[in-house]
Amino acid sequence: MTILVLDTSGPVCGTAVMDAEKVYSEFTAQNRHTHSASLMPMVEQALEAAGKQMSDMEAVAVVTGPGSFTGVRIGVATAKGLAMGAGLKCIPVDALEAIARSAGPFDGVVCPIQDARAGQVYGAAFRAGERLMENAALSLEEYLERVRPLGDRFLFAGDGVEPSLDRIREALGAAAEITPPCFRFLRPSAAGWIALEKGGPVDFFALDAAYLRPPNAQKNKKLLEAMAHG
Repeated sequence: MTILVLDTSGPVCGTAVMDAEKVYSEFTAQNRHTHSASLMPMVEQALEAAGKQMSDMEAVAVVTGPGSFTGVRIGVATAKGLAMGAGLKCIPVDALEAIARSAGPFDGVVCPIQDARAGQVYGAAFRAGERLMENAALSLEEYLERVRPLGDRFLFAGDGVEPSLDRIREALGAAAEITPPCFRFLRPSAAGWIALEKGGPVDFFALDAAYLRPPNAQKNKKLLEAMAHG
């Protein structure tokens, strides 16, 4: 099955065209442009570089979160539009699982973390591709307490690593290993690998973002409503 892969869940915007045997093209960008400005030109580049058209795709895989609220919405909305126009199904992919897969082989516990702002990280834990911990929005300290009993070697990846380096090393010492920057971020081909491996295509109408917390706009609306009612 040949798929188009989209990821806008974190600081890197990415797309790929691939099947189970080959990555035909892959593009990533980390720049000052918004993902909304970067994504569609990258999709066009990825298809052209692969020598493919949307009519050659059999599904659109998209990272549905957790991650940046705005970024995830951009990816999901673009996937819906492309799938609707081409008459395709969509395959949702978990961001933390894709970050763990992007980090490469590791014989301990892989700990993907994203900077969730507000003093929290989005985190999970995996060993050899198997999930050990469900996605959660936690303070870094709470997250580290949850993963500590899961093993004796831990590999940290994701955009939550850089602002948390000192505290990770202080909490886990030599048991904590850090991915180099070239393996730290989610690669769209890793998300595509998961999509092809696990499948689970859904109708584009059913595709939705996977948030761990309500968006700020929703929280602010509830606060204003509560204030209005005294």
